[in-house]
Amino acid sequence: MKKMAFLLMAAVLLMGGCGAGGDDRHDIEDDGYRMVCKVRTTTVRDQGDSELCWVYAMLSTIESERLAMGDSVSLSADYLARMLIADKGRRCQLSGKMPGMRGMAQTAVTMMMRYGMMPHGSYHAREGMSYRALKRKVAVMARQRTTFRKFDTMLGDLLDREIGYLPRAVYMLGAEYTPVEFAHSVCLPDDWMAVTSFTHHPYGERFVLETPDNVLADSFLNVRLDTMMAWIERSLMQGHPVCWEGDISEPGFSMDKGTAVLEGMTPRIDSRMRQLAFERRETTDDHCMELIGIATDARGRKFFVAQNSWGIAGRYGGYILMSDSYMRLKTIAVMIKAGT
Repeated sequence: MKKMAFLLMAAVLLMGGCGAGGDDRHDIEDDGYRMVCKVRTTTVRDQGDSELCWVYAMLSTIESERLAMGDSVSLSADYLARMLIADKGRRCQLSGKMPGMRGMAQTAVTMMMRYGMMPHGSYHAREGMSYRALKRKVAVMARQRTTFRKFDTMLGDLLDREIGYLPRAVYMLGAEYTPVEFAHSVCLPDDWMAVTSFTHHPYGERFVLETPDNVLADSFLNVRLDTMMAWIERSLMQGHPVCWEGDISEPGFSMDKGTAVLEGMTPRIDSRMRQLAFERRETTDDHCMELIGIATDARGRKFFVAQNSWGIAGRYGGYILMSDSYMRLKTIAVMIKAGT
């Protein structure tokens, strides 16, 4: 889970020149792909020196869904990061061990319901701030022997200096909101459905996914592989984004080339192959991205278009095409808009 934060308010229709500069940047359709569908989305983000891809991907997904509803909003990844690192610091004060900042897309939604949200314009990190460095500073502070109250004061001062001062409230369109009220205006607890597909639990039931990044023990609806793939495709075809998380350790995953494909493997992936790769730890929860479209190549092969959070990197300026077989094998879970 890589990189950090610079967000822009503007909402744009994607593809074709997803940012300025770079002679090696290409348009997906100019490379011979046909866009079957594409979702309006906000600009490509850069998670910088952080483990917060799950925050960036889920917030981008929520923003894109708001665009589909005729509403433009830019959400603060740094607000959730501050809430997260404060919580980790308090845990470290008791245990002496500083937990990591990894999570899943569902974690971001759960945190929004717990701590609220702010617009990016109201709260964003200072330029060049490193969450990895900040985490180390918080750990050093947490291991000092002091009272909870004093530690909270010291921690708040540190986060103010390093990230930025936290506003008392959210002000929009002449109205004042608490962070929780603002969060509920863009996302409700049941707006998104966490879905996965594995055979070690019954289909049609929810279970707590046993990945290390499921730090809040969130539950996921378990469905058949073909069902999960059909839901992803239907959601995108209807104009709704999907938040994807899965494995990017395969040699065929290349931002430089702009594609994620399986090398030396049958193109048809079934549930048995998928389960075996998961149990052998060949499929792990490495990264999280927003799915924003479907494309086909000249041979009619299907690809899912994802917006990454590593800045305008790679052949397609921050976007990557994942083959159907890659999605089937390497997906850990997805967040789909409920009711689509």
